[in-house]
Amino acid sequence: MIPELFHLGSISISPFGPAMVAAFMVAWAQLRWGLRQYDLLDEENASAILLAAGVGGIVGAKVYYAMLYGDWHLLFSRSGLVFYGGLIGGALAVVWAARRRNMPVLRVFDVGAPAVAIGYAIGRVGCFLVGDDFGRATNMPWGVKFPYGLPFPTTAGNMRAFGGDIDPNLPAGELLAVHPTQLYETAAGIVVLLVCRKMLRSGARMGQTAVVGFALLAGERFLVEILRAKDDRFFGPFSLAQLLSLAILAGLVILWTQLRDRRA
Repeated sequence: MIPELFHLGSISISPFGPAMVAAFMVAWAQLRWGLRQYDLLDEENASAILLAAGVGGIVGAKVYYAMLYGDWHLLFSRSGLVFYGGLIGGALAVVWAARRRNMPVLRVFDVGAPAVAIGYAIGRVGCFLVGDDFGRATNMPWGVKFPYGLPFPTTAGNMRAFGGDIDPNLPAGELLAVHPTQLYETAAGIVVLLVCRKMLRSGARMGQTAVVGFALLAGERFLVEILRAKDDRFFGPFSLAQLLSLAILAGLVILWTQLRDRRA
């Protein structure tokens, strides 16, 4: 893993920062492509939507992280960008920006879904490179050891806290291979991107691409959480992210029903 790329004065630059920049750039290109499909593209529209998504997403991600750990000082830490916080904050900001510019909100979410998917996929590569958000211990041949993992290395002593079949005879300091859940999510994000792009090309009705895209992302997150090494399983075996996934899926089912009834 790569804990640091270089320094800018006293500031340490990890691979996560460049990955986030790349995620925004590629998401920007995908957003412009989607807006063009529906003759909504002009530079002001695209810039307004991306800026709203970026600012709202970062603020939402940090607020979620601070609320999760009950420490508002975490708002000013370098770590702690939680996907669902970013998704909620970004979505609210995009609704505000779209309405201000008299853009159809559902259509904006249609073109935004694949942009979120590819941005998420690239961002997870950054997580992998710094050893963050890894999974439980595994014997699978593609398991990865994180000697510089965040918030800690994947040693036997650390991984015992997350359950699983950890040999009690292993020394606490021995590195264990874990599920590279970051790369699982990267692969899932690319699949969602391709599905959404196909729907946009085929002329899906307003709202359909958004519902399908975000439902796939929520379902993927629910499933990957089963393999994640997490310390927020406050609801039996379920993490907070899994409960949010179920809530989002329920809301999308309701929206899909309303869209179907409106077509009828």
